[in-house]
Amino acid sequence: MAVRKFSRQRQSILEYLMQTTAHPTAETVYLHVREQYPNISLGTVYRNLNLLAEEGKIVRLTYGGSERFDGNLKPHNHFICKTCGNILDLEISSLEHINTLAGVGFGGRVEGHIIYFYGVCEECLKRC
Repeated sequence: MAVRKFSRQRQSILEYLMQTTAHPTAETVYLHVREQYPNISLGTVYRNLNLLAEEGKIVRLTYGGSERFDGNLKPHNHFICKTCGNILDLEISSLEHINTLAGVGFGGRVEGHIIYFYGVCEECLKRC
């Protein structure tokens, strides 16, 4: 992998994603980073998000045709609200045994998994 030149804008994007639990879209990241770097373009934000995801420094979450980004690299699961579309971290005990279950009868090697849980979030339930 090629060594990338340090970029303050990229660092700002990474720092924002590491401090938020909101799982923002690229547009939301752009609006936040633009406060510090008014001349940054949406294209620059997209390129840096893609680079950070390729380098494994952030996680790209794809749901319903849109992409969200997560700076939390610790293993965790996500809950997606079918009403408002918010993606929330779901704190549950380890599901590592699923890798073993998935490997039964499979000739390859299961090394991980991504699980999305769906339903209605607490805020949307309060509005009903």
